[in-house]
Amino acid sequence: MVNRIIYIMGVSGSGKTTVGKLLSQKTAIPFFDADDQHSKANREKMEAGLPLNDGDREEWLESINRLAIEHAAINGAIIACSALKEKYRAVLNKGIEKPVWIFLQGDYAMISERMKSRVNHYMPASLLQSQFDILEIPAGALSISIQKVPSEIVELICERLGLL
Repeated sequence: MVNRIIYIMGVSGSGKTTVGKLLSQKTAIPFFDADDQHSKANREKMEAGLPLNDGDREEWLESINRLAIEHAAINGAIIACSALKEKYRAVLNKGIEKPVWIFLQGDYAMISERMKSRVNHYMPASLLQSQFDILEIPAGALSISIQKVPSEIVELICERLGLL
């Protein structure tokens, strides 16, 4: 798994950042949150309750891909990114040898409740349905139910990917 890029994907509120940070702590693989790559305009649009379109995401996805390529050449990375459509994942995979995709899977009701309880996040719960509307379940990803607690999810990922 040396220099491997591990993408953790799912809709907003599925636990990508929490799981990614815990996985990074356990494996010493650097963690990056793709949300940090959003432009100010994208953040403002989401804060206003407007979903991003494919054009809004283009530059964002390319910046994440550059980050992945850079870290694949050094020591790998764990990157939390919604990556809801196959065409988004194709952009993220460009130039990356054998990326690993982990899909944090949960239903609307559970994730909606989670989103309502979090604070200081620019993504309002009102946009969750728009994410489910465009979600294309990834083929070939390691799918993990978010009904498990984050530490159990991390243990499962480590076991399945042979990280420890």
